[in-house]
Amino acid sequence: MSRLRSIPSVESLLQHPDLVRLAERAPRPVIVGAVREALAGVRAALRKGGTAPPVGADELAARARSLAEASLRPSLRPVLNATGIILHTNLGRAPLPEAAVEAVLAVARGYTNLELDLATGSRGSRGAHLEPLLREILGAPAAIAVNNNAAAMLLALNTLAAGREAVVSRGELVEIGGSFRIPEILERAGATLREVGTTNKTHLRDYERAIGPRTGVVLRVHPSNFAIVGFAERVSREDLAALARKKRVPLLEDVGSGALVDLRPYGLPEEPLLREALAEGVPLACASGDKLLGGPQAGILAGTRRLVDACRSNPMARALRLDKLSIAALEATLRLYRDPESLGSAVPTLRMVAEPAASVRARARRVLVALGADRAGRARAEVVPCTAEVGGGAMPLARIPSYAVALTAPRGTIGELARALRMGAEPVLGRIESGRLLLDLRTVDRREVPRLVAALHHALDGERGSG
Repeated sequence: MSRLRSIPSVESLLQHPDLVRLAERAPRPVIVGAVREALAGVRAALRKGGTAPPVGADELAARARSLAEASLRPSLRPVLNATGIILHTNLGRAPLPEAAVEAVLAVARGYTNLELDLATGSRGSRGAHLEPLLREILGAPAAIAVNNNAAAMLLALNTLAAGREAVVSRGELVEIGGSFRIPEILERAGATLREVGTTNKTHLRDYERAIGPRTGVVLRVHPSNFAIVGFAERVSREDLAALARKKRVPLLEDVGSGALVDLRPYGLPEEPLLREALAEGVPLACASGDKLLGGPQAGILAGTRRLVDACRSNPMARALRLDKLSIAALEATLRLYRDPESLGSAVPTLRMVAEPAASVRARARRVLVALGADRAGRARAEVVPCTAEVGGGAMPLARIPSYAVALTAPRGTIGELARALRMGAEPVLGRIESGRLLLDLRTVDRREVPRLVAALHHALDGERGSG
């Protein structure tokens, strides 16, 4: 108990010079909370009978300062994506185009005409900011946007098939990121699942036999993050759309990635296009805004006026609607699609997909040179060829030639080096392969190179200092 009594009080510790200086940029309640947490940790260790030497005021102040500074940092922070996964779900998927960033800043600083018709002065609709653009770009009679593609599907299924059956191929009962499963979303939407076909083969006759008086919708789902190859067969979009029209049952297609342009000229596989789905007879289709479209998190529903209006009138639509920041970002991103010639440079996702491998290699070499001979030598750093991925549940078989800076750990393990980069002031995420840390430069913009180099300097110098 005497050791407990020797621990400084909160007030005395607050007078420590380190914490006095910290008070110039941190609120007092934050510092007090950090001091109490540091003291509580010491008391808990002593009560457990620890034999560690007493902790002095300097060390306690350092602990408290570290805790306070950590609490001052935002939880949601920018990171450098050197994983080579272009649409990394854990890292927020698509980086926004500069035009979208500027649009968000413009509406974030003050009031907007979110639901006001400036011409009449009367109440307007937030959907009016996006629908004309969506109709123009997609060639659709009507369209709405909600807060993600899962929400778009949930809204459409609840509107069309609540209390009824949804006919789906067994090969399309997928699970994507975050344990999002088609059967479960059907259940939440109030629809009953009616499976047809087999995992690898579904024929048109399977759908025809399943459609009946209880059918609310036929659902066609983009396989997203997996592919069935070999002995497989899927009913074509045109045939399924024709059957749905014949049976007078709506067809809903989840196009998935939100691609609005053909990426085959860049050497990538064919990806379903939302515009093509609508042109080929699908009366209602949904897709993501933050995948290959390259915009903010959003879900787009487009199709016939009757079906879109039905979804719009569903009370659930209000709970799933976009906020003003997402609307501004999506509108600005969609406007870029009016000029196909500039898309490759204006939309970061498309720029990363399309960049020549030689350009990526040149950027990797700049990083290697900037490391300096000493650091590069200690980490046995070199530029190596590798493959990047589209990610985000799109193009699961696509591999994009790329280049990375490969590093080994001068001291400790490669996992410790990776952690040092993650935990730095400028977090860096790479990937570990064959005992080396690879920093893939396809997902690091040229403007981010100085920040990447600074983070590497800090992590590698820290490795040396830790010895």
